[in-house]
This record gives sequence, structure tokens and C-alpha cells, in this order.
Amino acid sequence: MIRANLDKQPHEVAKMFDDVAARYDIVNDILSFGQTRVWRKATVKASRARVDDKVLDIAAGTGTSSLAFGDSGAFVVPMDFSFGMLETGKSKNPGMPFIQGDALALPFLDNVFDVVTISFGIRNVHNTKRALEEMLRVTKPGGRLVICEFSHPANPQFRTLYFNYLMKALPEVAKRTASNPEAYVYLAESISQWPTQGEFAAEIEQSGWANVSYQNLTGGIVAIHSAVKPN
Repeated sequence: MIRANLDKQPHEVAKMFDDVAARYDIVNDILSFGQTRVWRKATVKASRARVDDKVLDIAAGTGTSSLAFGDSGAFVVPMDFSFGMLETGKSKNPGMPFIQGDALALPFLDNVFDVVTISFGIRNVHNTKRALEEMLRVTKPGGRLVICEFSHPANPQFRTLYFNYLMKALPEVAKRTASNPEAYVYLAESISQWPTQGEFAAEIEQSGWANVSYQNLTGGIVAIHSAVKPN
């Protein structure tokens, strides 16, 4: 499926993330009330990454999602489209092998990684199906896909409160904490337009992945989708 990304072109999305890179992790912690750490741990657990596994972390930003894999003993390659994010990440974690790359044309050979993961990034990709197919291509047969993304709370009352927070409160908080508040308006709008858990699971399956499943976190504010590359 190709999404309009709220009328922003890929280079505009990259520039937006360049602008917020310096304070990105701090603002995310504030806006999520510290839940980002919980979500990262759950993503690593869902990946079942083991010692010596090769993990590709797409849209890794400054590398905080990649660092979460440290205790697993896996070798993690953080990749991002935004040069600003990569520069910030390299300054914080100079020992990590950051790579600049596009999720629609991954700069890797076929069947390289045991795990491919993307956290809060698939929503910003212009062509979701193509990105999922690229992830499939670089994953070893039997390898695993783990996607952590904002989703839709299951409880109707909670869902209404949550989307009200996104569209009204989140931009106001961002004005006081973020270097580019407009980026967080885009964030809120892109979350509200993202498919439901079941709809996105169907997209993953249609892209060639098998054993697709998902688990809700924080009442469905976030969902982790998992899948396996067929042998």
C-alpha cells in the first residue's frame, strides 16, 4: 500500500527528523510518560535475538532502539534515512556501525539478517508494501520480522481519550519541549491515519511473510507485529 504521508515527500520527512534529532529521545520520553523504555524491551523480547544473531534495526534514529539489544549478544546494525539522526547517534554511541539507508532499497544482499526490526518508523515510509518486501529480501529463511508501531487502543472510551490527547495535548507539549513542534503535529496525524492492528497484520502477510501475529502494549497505544520468513 502506498500512503501519502500527509503530503510530505521522503526528503521532507528526512529533513523534519534532522531538525528534531538533538532532543528526539528526551522529547519522546516526555510525551510517552517514559513508556518508550518499556516498548523497547518488549520489542527485543519479541525478536528472540540470540548471541551472534545479525539484527538490522531500520529507522534506528539515534540508536536507542539498537542499544536495547545489547544484552542479547546479537550484532546490531542501526540504519536510518536521516543524516541528522545518524550524526547525533554517532556522537552518543561512536562504537555502533550506523548506516545511512532507505527502507525502500535496503543496501544489503539477500538473506543476510536473522532479525529485521523497525520501531516507530514503518509509518513514515512512503510505500509500506515495498518496505516489507525489502525486509523480507534481506532476512534469512526462517528469520524474524519485528515491527513496533503506534496503533489503535482496543477500548473505545480509551481510544477516544487517546486520540484527543494526540491531536490536542501532544502538539501543545511539543511546543514547550521540542525544537520543531510541527514534527509532532505530523506525528499525531500520521498515528491517527495508521491502520488498525488487524489491517496491518494483513498487509504484512500479503507481502510474503508467514506466521504473522501481534501483541498490544499499553492498551493498544502500541502494537508489536511479528512474522517469519518462509523457508
